[in-house]
Amino acid sequence: MTRGGARKLREEPERRCIASGETGPIERMIRFVLDPGGALVPDLAAKLPGRGVWLTADRALVEKAVKKRLFARGFRTAVQVPDDLAERLEGLLAARLVETIGLARKAGQAVTGFEKVRARVRGGAAGALVQASDGAQDGKAKLARLAGSLPRVEVLTAQELGLAFGRDFAIHAALDRGGFADRAVLDANRLGGLRRAGPATDEAPAGDARQEGPETVPGQGDG
Repeated sequence: MTRGGARKLREEPERRCIASGETGPIERMIRFVLDPGGALVPDLAAKLPGRGVWLTADRALVEKAVKKRLFARGFRTAVQVPDDLAERLEGLLAARLVETIGLARKAGQAVTGFEKVRARVRGGAAGALVQASDGAQDGKAKLARLAGSLPRVEVLTAQELGLAFGRDFAIHAALDRGGFADRAVLDANRLGGLRRAGPATDEAPAGDARQEGPETVPGQGDG
């Protein structure tokens, strides 16, 4: 999950969740629209045209909305909703988060590797600390203490985080302050509500024997 507190989007209007009935800021919600055939379409960027309904990014609420046919009630028409909507949303949000981190890397606004991340955080350039959910706890704790109140993203596995950097896995990353970090924190908050927590580990993934030193896998870069 993200920690340290995402920046609240005060300028954004509030929306009502069709499952909880509560009204709140859209940063923890997902917008849905219908395609011409009446199939449900997640609008993760909240930019698609047409009438939309909103649902809090929470697995229990998503499952409730599917079971009780709340999308049909919200749209006031028949809606084609997949039974595995929660799993699909989790996959879409994870892919979107990986893509955001990858774009930040290509723009020179993201680094991976313990030493590079530590330097970026110490230098004050970091806007978010990203750490693999299944990474070794000791190394993660050291960077978390250094980061202080900096927003923290811990919802991706080491393999997923590695995809953003073009490598087999990554444990630590930092995103520079700005749009990429803000978007990553927002999507990580939503993904955290849908993703079932995996087992914590005190061991690094195989091949990462230098968790606390410069994190470079043999034969791979650490860009």
